[in-house]
Amino acid sequence: MSRTKPPLWLRWTLTGVAAALVALTFGIATAQADLSLGPHEATYSVTADDSLVADLGPLGTVVTDSPLPLTLGVRITVHEIPADLSAVDTASFDALVGDLDGYLQFFDSPQQTVRTVAWALIWDAVRGAGAAAVVLVAAGFGVRALLGPARRRELGRTLTPRTGKITGGVLVAALVAATVTASAGPEDRATLPASPVFEGTALEGARITGRLASVIDTYSGQLVETYQANEVFYAGARERLNEAWDERVAHEEAAEAGPQPSGSASGTPEGTDYVTFLLVSDLHCNTGMTPLIRDLADRLRPDVMLNAGDTTINGTSVESVCVDSFASAVPDGVPFVVSDGNHDSRLTTATELANRQIVLDGDVVEVEGVRILGDRDPLETRIGGGTVMAREETPEEAGDRLRDVACDAAGEPGLGGFTGEERVDLLLVHQPAVGDAALESGCVPFQISGHMHKRIGPDVVGYGVRYVNASTGGATKGNASVGPLRDSSEMTVLRFDPERRQFVDWQLVEVTTEGEAVVGERQPIPPTVPLPDEVPGDDAGSVLSGIGSSPSPSAQDN
Repeated sequence: MSRTKPPLWLRWTLTGVAAALVALTFGIATAQADLSLGPHEATYSVTADDSLVADLGPLGTVVTDSPLPLTLGVRITVHEIPADLSAVDTASFDALVGDLDGYLQFFDSPQQTVRTVAWALIWDAVRGAGAAAVVLVAAGFGVRALLGPARRRELGRTLTPRTGKITGGVLVAALVAATVTASAGPEDRATLPASPVFEGTALEGARITGRLASVIDTYSGQLVETYQANEVFYAGARERLNEAWDERVAHEEAAEAGPQPSGSASGTPEGTDYVTFLLVSDLHCNTGMTPLIRDLADRLRPDVMLNAGDTTINGTSVESVCVDSFASAVPDGVPFVVSDGNHDSRLTTATELANRQIVLDGDVVEVEGVRILGDRDPLETRIGGGTVMAREETPEEAGDRLRDVACDAAGEPGLGGFTGEERVDLLLVHQPAVGDAALESGCVPFQISGHMHKRIGPDVVGYGVRYVNASTGGATKGNASVGPLRDSSEMTVLRFDPERRQFVDWQLVEVTTEGEAVVGERQPIPPTVPLPDEVPGDDAGSVLSGIGSSPSPSAQDN
């Protein structure tokens, strides 16, 4: 009996589908990502058992539902805590405290870790599938060339009628190959009871084996209390922040509807289109603040968001999840400008760039019409390891370099030959003292910093104004920056007048250690000292002699 020969288009379609499935199966089955789990480095690999399995070596395993679609699962191989996390002897108390912070950060917001891992695995699977597809196509053309026309026609007469069977066999083989990545059978998983300690948490339903199960049972009360206290605190603070912001907006709208007092900072001159900034600083991996920052940004709808540095604690690879978390708080399309601090690192910078943030590197950038200058901090601080030079220049030399860049951008060095309209609009640096030279030169009218974990200013310094933002993460020296706030968290709203080329007012948003929220009134930015060329005649000398400069805050290890 003769076999029916399928049409050419069907044969090519089936071949393409089979090749695509093989490539996709290869990409998914081999997908893996090297990320973090709490303070640990970890390797995440795709399996086909519909579970997330964390292999903790002799301690046992943690098994919970998989975040991936279909019946795909994830196996986590947990490695050691990286040495650069604490940079000190592993037996030291500081190292142990740093490790505990890492665990608390994971249990504080495991959803962010899950999202980061899921996207990393999906992206790796797509790359693997693409590479496999290229190899299959190249191999197909190579085999075709080696066979030659005569042999191809002979094989075609034999194989063409069996196209359906061949395609089916390829699909079955691909599916069987995918299932061999399973890390445990359904029977094994069914024997693991869900751990009651995680009931009501983001890890509800997780099953634990080995020695870790007894440890969790022993300390379950403390773990649950830590998680619940964190959830209750930030949920309440988030609600009160939204209420406080809405009340302030309603108050300002009512005030603007009535007669405006002369010189009021809250009033906006008719026709003025201000550029609005939302400033955060010294977040120190407190991802509990992410939803609050997101809510404030959604309500404010700033034109630009600023970060004055110290997003992480030690700048390690395992803290990339913190950068990802804060990046998720930025509204779509809003630029996020960062000046990395002494607790950040090149790894932090790389993660920020991967999140499409604008990381300042010593050059002037223009964002929404505002000219911004800044750079990463010249020092690096590690918990237990002290502070060291991160580059071949001191903070004073870094300040002189930024001053020269600002003056070159203005067109001429020194205090003459340019006007305020030609200067850099904003200097964003982590340590306040790094900006002193630029402010005193007259080449920068406004500076924003962090580092001190307390708000200072705005104060007149040289020919400009300096503002130091407190810690948005509620960080205090020597204490963990995760869990409920140890100190007040502060964010600042600033407005810039593009016509006058100057910042006009600032507004404080504060969340207290009791979970209360306060949104202050807009306060005017103090006027700067006029440049000598802007002072007529003999008055220039008197202005120069009367310049006041607030002392720079000390550069302590914050």
